[in-house]
Amino acid sequence: MTGLDLDRAIEAYLAYLRVERGVADATLGAYRADLEDFALSRGAAAGWADGPGVAQRYLAARSRRGRRGDPGLAPTSLRRRAASLRGLYRFAYGDGLIARDIAAQLDLPRQPRLLPETLTVAEVEGLLEAAGGDPRHPRRPTASDGLALRDRALVELLYAAGLRVSEALGLDVEHLMLDAGLVRVIGKGDRERVVPVGEVAISWLARYLAWPRPAWLAAGGAGDGPGSPVFVTARGRRLARARAWAVVKAAAGRAGLGDRVSPHTLRHSFATHLLEGGADLRVVQELLGHATISTTQLYTHVTGERIREVYSRAHPRA
Repeated sequence: MTGLDLDRAIEAYLAYLRVERGVADATLGAYRADLEDFALSRGAAAGWADGPGVAQRYLAARSRRGRRGDPGLAPTSLRRRAASLRGLYRFAYGDGLIARDIAAQLDLPRQPRLLPETLTVAEVEGLLEAAGGDPRHPRRPTASDGLALRDRALVELLYAAGLRVSEALGLDVEHLMLDAGLVRVIGKGDRERVVPVGEVAISWLARYLAWPRPAWLAAGGAGDGPGSPVFVTARGRRLARARAWAVVKAAAGRAGLGDRVSPHTLRHSFATHLLEGGADLRVVQELLGHATISTTQLYTHVTGERIREVYSRAHPRA
């Protein structure tokens, strides 16, 4: 097959992912970058369909680390690159573009088991206090008061419900059930779950929803009905992911936690604190929206490390 055949196969595969699988644009972009890099590699255009050799040599070359000008890919990036190739080959075989099931002969590099970064309860409390404090409302509230309220409500919700930042920013007003202490979340794969929210976070959300959110929506000419975003800018637009990251990073800096904290750190801490408090692993899986229990089990290793640390400090013969 010619190089054009490989290019066409890649485009057909990406179209399949977009149309039939509903893959997000960001994920499609990552797949495209991976596969276009493969297409430009030595021998790919001429021999990609003949057997696994071309893909195996490509992955081997990308795994080399430490060479001048070619540091290689990190294990997680290499695994994603291999998954992209396997997906392409599986599609091409199923669609009759190639005669051999090459995907079955491509092994995924072993996934490194990285323990998530978590905070102690005291560190979380310090971060939450630093996210907006308790702004006083004079007779004419200032814009900075409104920003502080929104930021505090956002960070409180991230920790109280263990949400991904994309899930929090994707919330519309009809997803909130504050009277019942619940929030309806649309997670990965459009999986829906209902998560309880504690009284403290509900209180901050209620204050923010009362003001400044309505004023910001009105200033932006937006309505406050179904489909209206919960977290908005002062111009009434849905809050961007980069801004949410900046809010958490700034609060972490003020709390003296350095640069090791991200919005996802609050999600990790949420899960770890629940397990340390005796929550059932299956319940935590449901709250986090994990498709499989194996993902949630990672947190049992974190709590195990905490137990060992306490034992080492407390036991006289540790």
